Amino acid sequence: MTIDTFSALEVDKIIQGDSLTVLRSLPDSCINFIFTSPPYADNRKKTYKGIPIKEYVTWFLPISSELKRVLKADGTFILNIKERTEDGERQTYVLELILEMRKQGWLWTEEYIWHKKNCYPGRWPNRFRDAWERCLQFNKQKNFKMYQEAVMVPIGDWSKKRLAKLSETDRIRDVSKVGSGFGKNVSNWLGKRFVYPTNVLHLSTECANRGHSASFPYSLPAWFIRLFTQEEDIVLDPFIGSGTSAIACLDLNRHYVGIEAMESYTNLARESVNNWKAGHNGHSKKLI
Repeated sequence: MTIDTFSALEVDKIIQGDSLTVLRSLPDSCINFIFTSPPYADNRKKTYKGIPIKEYVTWFLPISSELKRVLKADGTFILNIKERTEDGERQTYVLELILEMRKQGWLWTEEYIWHKKNCYPGRWPNRFRDAWERCLQFNKQKNFKMYQEAVMVPIGDWSKKRLAKLSETDRIRDVSKVGSGFGKNVSNWLGKRFVYPTNVLHLSTECANRGHSASFPYSLPAWFIRLFTQEEDIVLDPFIGSGTSAIACLDLNRHYVGIEAMESYTNLARESVNNWKAGHNGHSKKLI
């Protein structure tokens, strides 16, 4: 990438402004990866102006259209979102949004589940407390950049018994149909120390929201950034809130572009970045 190519894109900045307006000022195909958690429907109105349920899809579609424009062809968009319950019934706006985004040309490639393994206990008359959120993966094409080895995990104690005595079925079943070399053939994992994770992420929530009522844990954007980007790639968070995504990018040597509508959260995100730089001898990234 050259300065001439992306002269209008300033990286490693937290931009205060309306997300849609700012996105319209960005060049085409300039972002490697998008990770964000937009305002919840009707939740926390006093802290960040939640969107009414009936207006949510209509509100987000112009934004997702711009995200599609600025994302590179081989990039990925991860949308952290959760439908809410109202009048004792799950609302359908997330499902409706998925369908409408597909009409925009997005491919709904995968769905990850973020399991909040330390969520507070709770009880309602007709349900239990939510302990998970969706992380929806969208792409512009079937072939996109993905670095699975960057998020491999230790194989675990289960392998000691499970792989000790394999049946003939375990050795031959479910050969990969996509040429991965693995499939569900259990014997392929003999002698391996690390394996690929599942699409369920068991991550703790943040104990301190650092001045933001709904900040997600650092480990959530960091995991996806490792999976879908390489060093020096550009990550966009159009609802950056307290700046968690920016800090993850700084730690992982990625560039970031953050957008935040509220002045108080913009200041909070910038403060987080400045504190990070202060702890790293003031090193900052260049303009692209």
